[in-house]
Amino acid sequence: MTETVRPIRARRARPAARALVLLAAAIAAFGLAGDRVRAQGAPKLPIIRDTEIENLLRDYATPILRVAGLAKQNIKVVILNDRQFNAFVMDGRHIFINAGALFDAKTPNEIIGVLAHESGHLADGHLMRFREKLAQAQTQSIVAMLLGIGAMVAGATSHNPSVGDIGGAAIMGPQSAITHSLLAYARTQEDQADHAGVKFLNETHQSAKGMVDLFNRLSNEMLFSTHYANPYFQTHPFPADRAATLERMAKASPYWNVKDPPQLQLRHDLMRAKLSGFLEAPGTVLRRYPPSNQSLPARYARAISTYRHGDLRNAVSQIDELIASEPNNPYFYELKGQALLEGGRGTEAVAPLRRAVELSHHAPLIEIMLAQALIGTHNTKMADQAVDLLNAALRIEPDSPDAYMQLAMAYGHKGDIPQADLASAQAAFARGDVKTARQLAERAKHGLAVGSPAWVRADDIVNAKPPSHNHL
Repeated sequence: MTETVRPIRARRARPAARALVLLAAAIAAFGLAGDRVRAQGAPKLPIIRDTEIENLLRDYATPILRVAGLAKQNIKVVILNDRQFNAFVMDGRHIFINAGALFDAKTPNEIIGVLAHESGHLADGHLMRFREKLAQAQTQSIVAMLLGIGAMVAGATSHNPSVGDIGGAAIMGPQSAITHSLLAYARTQEDQADHAGVKFLNETHQSAKGMVDLFNRLSNEMLFSTHYANPYFQTHPFPADRAATLERMAKASPYWNVKDPPQLQLRHDLMRAKLSGFLEAPGTVLRRYPPSNQSLPARYARAISTYRHGDLRNAVSQIDELIASEPNNPYFYELKGQALLEGGRGTEAVAPLRRAVELSHHAPLIEIMLAQALIGTHNTKMADQAVDLLNAALRIEPDSPDAYMQLAMAYGHKGDIPQADLASAQAAFARGDVKTARQLAERAKHGLAVGSPAWVRADDIVNAKPPSHNHL
């Protein structure tokens, strides 16, 4: 499992729209902001990449996206390293889900319910409609501000303070009403997404019980924090009200009592164990998965935590026991290879990573890791294999800076400096460092045959505009 970051850019607020800044931030947090809200220097989004977890979430989402009419839109589920329970949509092409949601969801059905809800936002076009609503609100806010400033100027020139007070009220009053209107609109969209989510679950013959259980838990956790909250300043309906409405709809379904298949539940439990082992402190992992718990997920979590915190020999022994339990599980071989690679034993990592690539049907993230191990052997023949693996991975992961950097190293071991420069240029471009990318690409062009595919790629980078960063 690896973690990367991408910049989330936020447009600087105009003075006329500052009354809407807080609202816009709240809307963005729940996935209703536009895909163009990005700006240099904004906080980065910590994205977790892991083949096992991504495949599981894709299996959860695929039936839902199909009945929602979204199957052809290539929507991806993206995992964020955030412990809070949250999921949202932002750009019409991704569903973001926090690691905290995966931690806290006890069954596959709960996460499937979350994905069904977010698919409801996408299928109903909520993003586009909310952008239109925000545009209208911004126009109204500007008009209100101009009228208010006019009244304040009139008060100043007439030396009548009451007129100035009226001007201030003319600014704040309409903006407050606009904010309440937008929040009410957002709450309506959340309710619509709940209804759509239940519909999608029914059409895929799955229960909505997970959604109900989830909202009941959230309702209990939020009871104190929302006791004194103003409901008009909530973008989502209160969890208790939401859970009650959901439960009425869900219990009317003939699929209310449908259970998750045991094998799917095991995959879900392994996912949660993996997140715990990688992201939580050793003491927390042991409290969550004590040695007395000899289940496969518990052993998985402890093995990961052991390697992550320095006891490689013990970790490899634990991972070998996992492999003995499930000899065709690609992710146990991947874990062994990753542990050995990060433990400075890259040559030993090659064999388990080869097996992981084979069993995972050439998953690109695992291919990139195998290529890294091959490069670490400092063997020219291995570098040739690494080049082939990385080029195959990049056909599926074309925006991976890590893969391009490994490719540059592989070409370096082969003594092919122009290709190494080109790969380094592509890595810099994928990171958004256009200046460095152009310099490296220009240098690569001098060593490449004019008109060759590699020369054309280098020339494209030299003449390219900066990437929009709207991809992940």
